[in-house]
Amino acid sequence: MTFLKRWKIRLLIFFAVVGPGFITANVDNDAGGIWTYSAAGAQFGHMLLWTMIPITVALIVVQEIAARMGAVTGKGLSDLIREEFGLRITFFMMIGLVIVNFGNVVTEFAGIAGSLELFGLNKYYTVPVCAVIVWLIVVKGQYKTVEKVFLAASFFYLTYIVAGFLAKPAWLEALEATIVPPHKEMFLRPDYLYMVIGVVGTTIAPWMQFYLQASIVEKGVTRRQYKASRLDVVTGCVFTDIVAWFIIVACASTLYVHGYHNISDAKDAAQALHPLAGDYAYILFAMGLFNASLFAASILPLSTAYAVCEGLGFESGVGKRFSEAPAFYWLYTILIVAGAGVILLPNIPLVKISILSQVVNGIVLPFVLVFMLLLVNKKDLMGEYVSSRLYNVVAWATTVIMVGLTLAWFWTLRGGPG
Repeated sequence: MTFLKRWKIRLLIFFAVVGPGFITANVDNDAGGIWTYSAAGAQFGHMLLWTMIPITVALIVVQEIAARMGAVTGKGLSDLIREEFGLRITFFMMIGLVIVNFGNVVTEFAGIAGSLELFGLNKYYTVPVCAVIVWLIVVKGQYKTVEKVFLAASFFYLTYIVAGFLAKPAWLEALEATIVPPHKEMFLRPDYLYMVIGVVGTTIAPWMQFYLQASIVEKGVTRRQYKASRLDVVTGCVFTDIVAWFIIVACASTLYVHGYHNISDAKDAAQALHPLAGDYAYILFAMGLFNASLFAASILPLSTAYAVCEGLGFESGVGKRFSEAPAFYWLYTILIVAGAGVILLPNIPLVKISILSQVVNGIVLPFVLVFMLLLVNKKDLMGEYVSSRLYNVVAWATTVIMVGLTLAWFWTLRGGPG
């Protein structure tokens, strides 16, 4: 009886704190993520699947650090950066974050437009309507209500796993490629390195750390609920990368095998799956893309507003009214309006911009990781919750590897083969 009671209490605690970690990880599979994973599968087949295991380990470590800092300090990441490193550094970091995240917001509305065009709906109607819906969800909703909407939306990513099975992939080849990297010659190709950086950048995006830590704080997670919150983070990271693996496999076994190596947008990816995997996979792909895009179009500008307002000392939080946190809500509104507005311009190379935004995420990631690692290892800030040696090794290795990949990519552009 005691054993059952103990597990009942643990489950109740878990469901009380579940949300931020699972939501943050799953927003990763947004329009930019879908384009990047789809392009990875279409362009290189299974040759990027090996990245999934180390990326998942790195994602778990980085997200856990952000959640732990939020639970222990009760403060957001940008708030801590301002307090520990000063307003000037924080200001420039916030400017950089707004620029990087704006590219991601544009990508989400591109996904909304592309997914609904698959059903014959014009972007000049769908994008403004969805922008209003996104705005109303957050501005007029309470935090718990908003969180439930986002959490429920996460499970629509199961459609990608179904689509992956319907594509009838070469399972043994895919599993082998997940463990064994390709020949070293691939790492001399600028297009391959570019995609590796993009896959990392779309999976461990800089904005995620700011959003997750702010969500942990706003949800009121403390040191006492920290272990349950950590389970939320790990569950979200594993689930999101399983979905990413299936997107790559589905596109490799259909698009790559049948010669569709260049995807101009997610619409092309869905249309290519239509004759190869049947109507059901086509509809699943379109529905999943729409959900992912609408989901992330809410979270990304929200993450940016959280980070900037915290960093610069303004009131923030969806639990507050517009009048209580005007800077927070105005920044959120401007990002949505501007992001949606860009999509309504003619002749925009959306997929190139979208994948580029994920590559930029990967290039910027080390800067955020350095600040996180310096903060989480401050004994006076974290006490007994400073990072373990293993966590530090994984996080610093991720930082160094991303810098190395970026430098290697620039070097191949200088004169390498490809």
